[in-house]
Amino acid sequence: MGPPVSTQVELTRPRRNLILAVCCTSVFLGNLNNTVLNVALPAMQRDLRSPLSGLQWTTDAYLIVLAALLMLAGSAGDRLGRRRVFQAGLALFTLGSLLCGLAPDLRWLIAFRIVQAVGASMLNPVAMSIITNTFSAPRERARAIGVWGAVMGVAMAVGPMVGGALVQGIGWRSIFWLNLPIGLAALVCAARFVPESRAPRPRRLDPVGQFLVIVLMGCLTYAIIEGPNTGWTAPRTLGCAVAALVALLALLRYESRRHEPLVDLRVFRSAGFSGASAMAVCSFFVLGGFLFLNTLYLQNVRNLSALVAGLFLLPMAVMNILTSPLSGRLTANRGPRLPLLLAGAATTAGGALLAAGDALTSDIWLFTAYVLIGIGVGLANTPVTNAAMAGMPQEQAGVAAAIVSTSRQFGQALGVAVLGAVLTTGLHSGTGFARAVRPAYWIVTACGAAIILLTLAATRRPARPVGIAAPARQQPQAPGVPEPRA
Repeated sequence: MGPPVSTQVELTRPRRNLILAVCCTSVFLGNLNNTVLNVALPAMQRDLRSPLSGLQWTTDAYLIVLAALLMLAGSAGDRLGRRRVFQAGLALFTLGSLLCGLAPDLRWLIAFRIVQAVGASMLNPVAMSIITNTFSAPRERARAIGVWGAVMGVAMAVGPMVGGALVQGIGWRSIFWLNLPIGLAALVCAARFVPESRAPRPRRLDPVGQFLVIVLMGCLTYAIIEGPNTGWTAPRTLGCAVAALVALLALLRYESRRHEPLVDLRVFRSAGFSGASAMAVCSFFVLGGFLFLNTLYLQNVRNLSALVAGLFLLPMAVMNILTSPLSGRLTANRGPRLPLLLAGAATTAGGALLAAGDALTSDIWLFTAYVLIGIGVGLANTPVTNAAMAGMPQEQAGVAAAIVSTSRQFGQALGVAVLGAVLTTGLHSGTGFARAVRPAYWIVTACGAAIILLTLAATRRPARPVGIAAPARQQPQAPGVPEPRA
């Protein structure tokens, strides 16, 4: 492995800005892909004759694979070369998008979504490493990361409108074809402008830990999504639930004994980090479940077109964009406690309004609920990261950030799985959509309340540096006793 390539001194300012633009393309693609897809779900359901669980898998197959591979992709970029892994991710994501647009049925669509997700897992963590390696000055790096966050918000805002226009004008397959020119252009620009770089001391890969993470997330999600259809006590459902539990226990035991684990369990000794990870799950649980349920409600119950449904979701996306920088300023000036309490309160109020609604709920009522949900999600993101990093040793910051990112993605997948399962159970009982979805919105309300309680518990006192001792197996080994390896 050659020495790390230094880019900070050699690159001109225009070149660094070009690198930033290429990296921001990846986050734009990933977030646009998620929001565009939600608006297209009802059209997919009609065209592919998909049950509700099929729509859940179309969304969650992508999110689960993305969440499971994020930490592996970051380590692979540090070891194999960030540009190389970034280009491989762009190529796979673009290929997966092409195949999704050509999918003949639901099963192939889900399979091709997995291809997309494998590519997407190589984009955001590796692109962030490229940005931090390119912008060495703290002020420049902060500006670059701010641009990165703004692009994420723009993708979320324009996604429902772009998706609605494409679905209504061309068809749902066009939402995947949209990725092709953007992905190919980014691939060419990455090869031309992004220099190669590696970490001086990359972390060792952990295939056993990676396998256990995939089994845990995949089996748990399968049991939740398929439970209403196969029965909660069916052998397949119970078998997946048991497999997920066994994978969790094995992961806890195995990772605690490794010298360089995929999931460093020592970071959870920080109460602030543990609370922030739980809040990340809650916040993105709300986001994923909200988008999934409301695109179905607006088009299947209120009979809105895909374009109008996208416009209905615009208040949520706009408030997300507007409150994100406000949240950053509040966190910088007052700490994470106030914005997180406001986020929890807004989410609780928005969920309660949605739970109190019905099929004939007025537009003003809906817009108010959507605005509150957007405020809740927008206010939570920055302080969650701040609370997770507070008191964390510098050598553990990268691992902690990767775990929080994984928590966000897995929380979003759980939101689609759990709230979709609640809706399916209600529909199977013979009630209408508006009544069947009400318990799901009470769960959203509970998530908002959980954010408030977690904030009060995790931020009671200022974060103190967490002393993270080396794992027991890091100590000198007796002769003939090898360190556990993957």
